[in-house]
Amino acid sequence: MPWKEPGKGGKKDPWKQGDQPPDLDEVFQNLSGKVRSLFGGSGGGRESGSGGGGGFLPIIALVVVAWVAWDSVHIIDETERGVVQRFGKFTRELGPGLNFTLPRPFENLTKVSQAVRSVEDRGHMLTEDENLVEFAYKIQYRVNNAQAFLFRVRDPEITLQQAAESALRESVGGNGLDEILEGNSRDLVRLEAKQVLQDMLDTYNAGMSITEFNLVDVNVPPQVREAYSDVVRAREDRERFIEEARVHANSVIPEARGAAARIIEEATGYRDSTIALAEGEADRFSLLLEEYRLAPEVTRKRLYLQSMESVLSRSSKVLLDVDASGNVLYLPLDQVTGASANGSSSASSRVPPLLSPQNSTPAQPSDRQDRTSRAANREGRQ
Repeated sequence: MPWKEPGKGGKKDPWKQGDQPPDLDEVFQNLSGKVRSLFGGSGGGRESGSGGGGGFLPIIALVVVAWVAWDSVHIIDETERGVVQRFGKFTRELGPGLNFTLPRPFENLTKVSQAVRSVEDRGHMLTEDENLVEFAYKIQYRVNNAQAFLFRVRDPEITLQQAAESALRESVGGNGLDEILEGNSRDLVRLEAKQVLQDMLDTYNAGMSITEFNLVDVNVPPQVREAYSDVVRAREDRERFIEEARVHANSVIPEARGAAARIIEEATGYRDSTIALAEGEADRFSLLLEEYRLAPEVTRKRLYLQSMESVLSRSSKVLLDVDASGNVLYLPLDQVTGASANGSSSASSRVPPLLSPQNSTPAQPSDRQDRTSRAANREGRQ
């Protein structure tokens, strides 16, 4: 459509098509009228006698009411506690559930969680034997008094870290390095540090309760770790040598005790046998004495013959009767020599029989030869 139509005067602006946008002041006036009508007032636009500024009061009142309702109602969880301050001063503590307070700035609510919290730290400490040891520890705690936790100490966690380090130093200072590193005293140090830390927090009235005090890592500083490893290896070698010596002692001592007991038993048996033999010889001599008193000549001759029989039975010599003649004597020289070399006589060392030249049958030996032969036979049987 052309900007200027014939027959119609005036100019037409192409940028002003349709109705004009409403005035902003008029919009606020209509809105305030509606709000007044809701609260029982008379609605109106520009004709209202209250003027343009009075229309903002209901809106402000509505905003204030909504803000008061929002800032005065609080829901506290089961693991939380609410601390209420009125103009900065503590007034009360709120438990779990729905609670109400005055809006700010009249009252201010701070929620404190009572869930388990943790703090980790590490430090270098001196042991009782003046060695340096490095600790990495972790502390778990919970808030048992929200008011004391907020207002008794300036920074609860920093206070907890410093108190934990002090408690651990006190406990470590009463134990040696070996006991702490080898685990013999580590649990004792941990429990003692936990108790000392809890006592310190109770003295400060910090409102915290320690649930766990764990030693995450305990070791010597890296600068001396290699040297300490050598010390540990030397200690392990010492323990190994001691154990080997103990095993050797446990094996040698019973054997020595057994050998000693065996020697004692052998000595006891030898003593008993010697005593019994001596008593038997004494008894035999007593009996022989009785027989000698009854028949001295016979007993003397019998003793002489027994002695000669015993002596000749151990001799390798061959005795011949010079009165006998015409006999051929066969001597087994090899057997006689062997018996002499061995120092003992046997059945082959007996005196050989006398052979007659007329026949090959053995001749009867004399009484002395017969006794000598019998003695040799007995010695061979023994």
